[in-house]
Amino acid sequence: MSTREIEIAITELPANKVRDLMSWFAEYYSKLLEVQIEYDLETGHLDSILAEANREYEAGLAQIL
Repeated sequence: MSTREIEIAITELPANKVRDLMSWFAEYYSKLLEVQIEYDLETGHLDSILAEANREYEAGLAQIL
């Protein structure tokens, strides 16, 4: 099934089914992001960003909420 076919099928759903789909999709996407962040942390892809955040915090330029 192509992306376009999925888009068309979604436009044919009643509003309550679109809400259900949106809820499911948000949860699914959240899980994908968790996997990506875990991978990025394990492989060091976030090291420079985390180091910069720590420097800013230690310099008093940021605070933990």
